[in-house]
Amino acid sequence: MYFDKPGRNNTEQTLKLAFARGKELGLNEVVVASSGGDTAYAALEIFKEFKVVVVTTHCGSGKPFEPVMPADVKTDLQKKGAAVVTASHALSGVERSLLKKHAGVYPVLIMADTLRLFGQGMKVVAEIAVMASDAGSLSGNDIVSVGGTGEGADTAVILKPAHQHTFFDMRIREIICKPRKF
Repeated sequence: MYFDKPGRNNTEQTLKLAFARGKELGLNEVVVASSGGDTAYAALEIFKEFKVVVVTTHCGSGKPFEPVMPADVKTDLQKKGAAVVTASHALSGVERSLLKKHAGVYPVLIMADTLRLFGQGMKVVAEIAVMASDAGSLSGNDIVSVGGTGEGADTAVILKPAHQHTFFDMRIREIICKPRKF
């Protein structure tokens, strides 16, 4: 499925398409990117039969020393059964600080930009799978991974997750949906 435009207006359809395909394949884990919690709550409603792993970015990525996801939202999501992972972006992290201080070419940032050739959401679905893997939240079996462009969800894939140190063992098996124009 291809969306005309990226963004949050595709969230519900993205999640429904992702659930249907994951269920069809017999999968039981989904990783969802969420900062404020809206996409996470929607995923919990749709992916009732799945283990839901919500990935949010590290403290300070918005404002210094402040978490991106409010603490009460994180606690509520956990009470509702979601695993919540807060971690540094797997495809930038320390390299972004090098870029800010020193000119140059950095391999991980090149990897991120290469995934963005398919849209911002494609970078996100790979990245959050790594972050969830490194946090110990996944089994290692194929998963549904859902991300987006800015806010909401507009990209979903089936992938075999991997850790940062085995990143190239990741396999993006299927693209369920993504924006056509980005």
